[in-house]
Amino acid sequence: MSPTVITKIVLAMFLWAACFPLITAGLQYSPHLTFATMRAVLAGATLVGLAMILRRPFPRGWRTWLTLGIVGIGATSLGFLGMFHAAEFVSPGLATVIANAQPLLATILGVAWLGERLPKVGRVGLSIGFMGILVIALPHLLDGGQEGSAIGFAYIVLAAVGVTISNVAIKSVAGKVDGLFAMGLQLLIGSVPLGLAALALEDQNAIQWNAVFTASLLGLALFGSALVYWLWFSVLEAVELNRAIVFSFLVPIFGLSIGALFFGERLSGIQFSGIALVILGIVFVNLKGARRSQGR
Repeated sequence: MSPTVITKIVLAMFLWAACFPLITAGLQYSPHLTFATMRAVLAGATLVGLAMILRRPFPRGWRTWLTLGIVGIGATSLGFLGMFHAAEFVSPGLATVIANAQPLLATILGVAWLGERLPKVGRVGLSIGFMGILVIALPHLLDGGQEGSAIGFAYIVLAAVGVTISNVAIKSVAGKVDGLFAMGLQLLIGSVPLGLAALALEDQNAIQWNAVFTASLLGLALFGSALVYWLWFSVLEAVELNRAIVFSFLVPIFGLSIGALFFGERLSGIQFSGIALVILGIVFVNLKGARRSQGR
């Protein structure tokens, strides 16, 4: 895995982590589904418009469009739905643990659907990484609160499953279709169910257009969606899904760091131990790549 690819992955994970504070800030001024729909439409239109300006090849073939539809429903419709609603019902600790089971699910699907191989050291690395997430979330889990909310649990699982399926689908077309068009179109496709639900269930006149909401929407759409999905697609063009997806264990670490830097939150010794386990797990999963390079 080249330094460029690693840089793209780490930047993508940081941008995903930065989405959570932006969502929290923006939800004070807009209904959930309406906010999610605007994020998806703005991000998708930006990528598609850029692809057209650059005269990138337009996706063709029903298999490609079927795959983009799966990505859109999984990553955008289900992923955004779960992400925007779960915070109402579930504590950050439980959300972190469940959402970051996604690398485990993605690896299983990658092996079953894409034929990728994960040696024993990789499986050990995934287990260590997930253990690190549990340790990081432990202080929040011990706080009690709303962890038992069944609907909150369902929203997080919905988002995790949707993103997992979409990652496998993205990997299946990576390198076969232009990344700007692919990610832009999936965002627009995924925005349709969100938009229909928003029109049926929410009052769009409730949006309060102010500086905070506008900055939140632009940050989520342009950086937390358009840029991050283009980065992720380019990563999956270069490396196997099970090697890249383990880096998503970094998302809660970046989230904790953002909280410490900008919101005065403190990291405990237990959480630092969890961070060390996450980094160790990522190293273990990617050991197989280093071994193959040495063999060549």
